[in-house]
Amino acid sequence: MATAYRSGWHFIDLVTAIPHSGDSLMVTVFGEPVVVTRDEDDDVRAYRLLRRPRGAPQPVRCAIRYGMIFVNLDQRDHRLAEPDTPEMTTISATPRSA
Repeated sequence: MATAYRSGWHFIDLVTAIPHSGDSLMVTVFGEPVVVTRDEDDDVRAYRLLRRPRGAPQPVRCAIRYGMIFVNLDQRDHRLAEPDTPEMTTISATPRSA
């Protein structure tokens, strides 16, 4: 039996499906509507459409490999890694061998 996982990269379509700037493609990935669009700089971007009233589209990680479009819906991949200490401090110490 096959198991589908939300985390990870998922194939959407070929890049040739949106050849010109301004073209878009709407797909459903695990029940969530995702719009893949090509902007005026010819970059391919993906957005998750929120179902809340007045919800702005949420960016989704998008990658192009070998002419194929992949998206990653896992929110853990979108967070920036923050260091445990807010600032790095310099400690001056004399080595034991001195």
